[in-house]
Amino acid sequence: HGPAWANSLFEDNAEFGFGMNLATTHRRERLADLIRQLAEGCGDEVKAICNAWLENKDDAEGSRKAAPAVVKMAEECMNCGCECDEICKEIYDLRDLLVKKSQWIFGGDGWAYDIGFGGLDHVLASGEDVNVMVFDTEMYSNTGGQASKASNIGEVCQFAAAGKEISKKSLSEIAMTYGYIYVAQIALGANMNQAVKAIAEAEAYPGPSLIIGYAPCELHGVKGGMTNCQNEMKKAVAAGYWNLFSFNPAAKAEGKNPFTLTSKAGDMSKYQDFLANETRYSRLARAFPDRAKALFEKNQAAADARYEHLTKLVDLYK
Repeated sequence: HGPAWANSLFEDNAEFGFGMNLATTHRRERLADLIRQLAEGCGDEVKAICNAWLENKDDAEGSRKAAPAVVKMAEECMNCGCECDEICKEIYDLRDLLVKKSQWIFGGDGWAYDIGFGGLDHVLASGEDVNVMVFDTEMYSNTGGQASKASNIGEVCQFAAAGKEISKKSLSEIAMTYGYIYVAQIALGANMNQAVKAIAEAEAYPGPSLIIGYAPCELHGVKGGMTNCQNEMKKAVAAGYWNLFSFNPAAKAEGKNPFTLTSKAGDMSKYQDFLANETRYSRLARAFPDRAKALFEKNQAAADARYEHLTKLVDLYK
């Protein structure tokens, strides 16, 4: 019960988490094989208990309900002197795997968009049931605020002291092109219901999933400090700086559109005020006002074009 946590090297995050996921998968496959053997060689009551778990083993709630009966059966059977003793002993030893585990790989944008992208792409493309959560701070927050491929136009950070000139990478759309990866962009402070729904769908989806969450950090220099973090997310979505959407491949089988755009068009009259509320942008306006004006307008135009593109995806995936 409860969470278990392990830390990897920064650049090996996806591979490390994927290894943990595969280890659990293979151990559960061993457990399933043992329970199948028991079902085939024992009476109707044991068979019913085994089949109830086998039918629900990949469902979190279903496996949780079926697990106690399996544990009780294995405990009673493993010392009864019958030919199933050894099988029941091994099932009992593996009882921590009866309930389907929720396994996630957590990391920032510097890892996911940049230094660890190759590994992340390999893991997502594997088709395995693995979940990834990316905290998008639009910079290498934990190593001093260097620019990453997630940094936005006009943003001031290390290696972009005069403001980044090019747009941020669209990690979400790269993942969506595979067609079998669950993908969502969320912002907890802007729409908690959408965020929770996306995380639940990603967990339930029987394949790879990628959740990208907008994450204001200390190096953004939000006016009023990090106590305004949730409000800043809300402002980012309201202005059209960050978009909320999800791509659920499972919806295709139900005849539904897999792409859901939750965000409405941003209020572009608030866009420049949003940028000015964070020192990662406002410092450029103080140092290079003309350059800041040009880059901020370019940033806003890119946001406007991005939303228009997302609205077209709704029709494209119909």
